[in-house]
Amino acid sequence: MAQHTQQTSKPLAPFPSEADLHTWAAELDAVAEKVAARFERAEPRQRALRYLTGLLSTAERKNGWQLAELAGEATPDGMQRLLSTAHWDADAVRDDLVAYVHDHLTDPAAVLVLDETGFVKKGTKSVGVAPQYCGAVGKIANCQIGVFLASATRHGPVLLDRALYLPKEWAEDLAPRAEAGVPAEATCISKPTLGKDLLDRAFAAGVEAAWVTADSVYGGAYHLRHYLEEREQSFVLAVPSTQRVGLSAKAEQVVASWPDGAWQQLSAGEGSQGPRWYDWAWMLMSWRDAPAGMAHWLLARRSVSHPDELAYYFVFGPATATLAQVAQVAGMRWQVEQAFELAKGEVGPDEYEVRTWVGWYRHITLAMFALAYLTVVRQHARQPRQPRQPRQPAKKGRSHRKEVFH
Repeated sequence: MAQHTQQTSKPLAPFPSEADLHTWAAELDAVAEKVAARFERAEPRQRALRYLTGLLSTAERKNGWQLAELAGEATPDGMQRLLSTAHWDADAVRDDLVAYVHDHLTDPAAVLVLDETGFVKKGTKSVGVAPQYCGAVGKIANCQIGVFLASATRHGPVLLDRALYLPKEWAEDLAPRAEAGVPAEATCISKPTLGKDLLDRAFAAGVEAAWVTADSVYGGAYHLRHYLEEREQSFVLAVPSTQRVGLSAKAEQVVASWPDGAWQQLSAGEGSQGPRWYDWAWMLMSWRDAPAGMAHWLLARRSVSHPDELAYYFVFGPATATLAQVAQVAGMRWQVEQAFELAKGEVGPDEYEVRTWVGWYRHITLAMFALAYLTVVRQHARQPRQPRQPRQPAKKGRSHRKEVFH
């Protein structure tokens, strides 16, 4: 006779309270108010709010048809028009997003992270699509690559800026560029240069961070490291194993000469299964010039279970920095990878159906704003609740909810 095992169901999340619902609605109103001035006409203003609301919904897919259906529209034409021909500036809304994050999620210990993610596509018409390595699937795939600047804060990660990477094919073939509306000034710019541009815009907008981190695609670029050093901006940047250290030695050769006693087992931060433990070691690069109170190090991370798996970093920061501190900074990249997964699961940055340059930037910007909104309301949910105040009777004929977009 078969044994029947008792199945335990996952406990349901508590139903949101009335206070929670009011907070969510008020915060969405605040987002609407912040970006309303970017839309000259009422129709795109209202549709942008409905688009954001759709991205925040539990709809299985966040494509034009689904978002139109949620908005009560018979066809996706209006949503597609919002992303293509409506008059509004996605970069101006991006600036509003940065200001919104500054207002709600300021963290003196924030770490800026440069990273990229791929959007797998069918066909060859979508702007920037080409066979290239896609981290989302771990292999070469027909995809678009977006370079992102994220801020990893104590409140959670948020995406601040974005740039679409154009592979070489899209820099040279004029016909698809014209069809996708690629601006003449958009060429095949390297990912580190795109990353530097994102950082430059963020700093110009007043974004501050304790550290900057990125993988070796970005850290291996001298001009990006030099840019940050000139700003005296602390960083922990991954570099290739072949990175020169001094005049002739490679990073892997230098690290291989370190004694066993140089290594310390430290956490690189919390993962889904608890602390992510690695062996870490570093060496002061005293021959490198640094401003007063700053220093350079070569840092290495070694897998505990597979000691032959190593990663290498150049560190530039306060001379008082500790190994445990820089290990935590290096680990912040995982928080941003989680942000990409969260965004793709909840606000659909990868589910757009537009093929143009303008459409990509508009959809991605609104999805980034939706993710920031979620981070803000989750922060509110973690804060201790204030005692409820007696409700005042509502005046007849008036709604308490602001209709900013009307």
